[in-house]
Amino acid sequence: MTRNSLMVSGCVLLLLVAAVFSLQNGRYPVSGTQLLALLMDGRSEDPHLHTVIYNIRLPRIIAAIAVGGALSLAGAAYQGMFRNPMVSPDILGVSSGAGFGAALAILLSLPVAGVQASAFAGGILAVVLAISISRSIGRHHNAILVLVLSGIIISALFSALISLAKFSADPENRLPAITFWLMGSLADIRLQELPAVIALVAAGSLPILLSGWRLNVLSFGEDEAQALGIHTSRVRMIVIGSATLVTASVIALSGLIGWIGLVIPHAARMISGPDHRVQLPVSFLLGGIALLVFDNIARSVSASEIPIGIITALAGAPFFIVLLKLTSRKTW
Repeated sequence: MTRNSLMVSGCVLLLLVAAVFSLQNGRYPVSGTQLLALLMDGRSEDPHLHTVIYNIRLPRIIAAIAVGGALSLAGAAYQGMFRNPMVSPDILGVSSGAGFGAALAILLSLPVAGVQASAFAGGILAVVLAISISRSIGRHHNAILVLVLSGIIISALFSALISLAKFSADPENRLPAITFWLMGSLADIRLQELPAVIALVAAGSLPILLSGWRLNVLSFGEDEAQALGIHTSRVRMIVIGSATLVTASVIALSGLIGWIGLVIPHAARMISGPDHRVQLPVSFLLGGIALLVFDNIARSVSASEIPIGIITALAGAPFFIVLLKLTSRKTW
């Protein structure tokens, strides 16, 4: 096996180990023997074990892998496309748009499915608006710069709308619900919610993974990529559309979870090197592993579960400093 194959295989193995660890550990510990017996024949002497594993832990483990992997993959794709290590999946406003969609749905007392659908629609709308603005004013400017600035404008607009929604919300019920959703959590994930999200993540991840060699060419610069036969604007639209799809779908499921899409691609790049054909799958796998670890911390560190967005922010900032220190002598 080549070095790249071994690297990806090692990440897959680590992901499986993290998933098994997450199945066993928590406030209701499960031994390896009990877990193996339940998975093999579906039976257990403990009447609560089936509920704990299949109704509570397994859905959130699958969700953690999907959410962490999707955010990290989108962040790696954006960083490669924009050639900027500070880019994250919410660069074009998808997070703030999804946040406003969810806040609006909570204000309207919609059910959980309605909140998720509204968050997904809000994230897509934000990116569409950012692209529309950049196209309308970017004819005589740098296309990448105008696109990023348009994303900043849309993010600020939807952030203001979120604040307006919180200001208008009932402080007894609606405001706490909006605030908790914006913190991000995997606590209420149900198995029946996952197939649609996994399908969307797969549909968006595949074009990104297949665009790895094109992102390699784009890293040489706009003119060089066009000289090598790459339709740069088409590649950007494919990456943006796919990254938006996976990001909006997982945010609609979990709420806002920061830092994963910014920090994990750096770790993947440090491990796998600059080749996006390897970096992208490694980013997805490392994102899933990281969010599994953070989810275990969130549900185990205190008597009441801490929103995972808080954990990722507390851990992400110092971890990013360490990564920058380790890579300070290397060009990005």
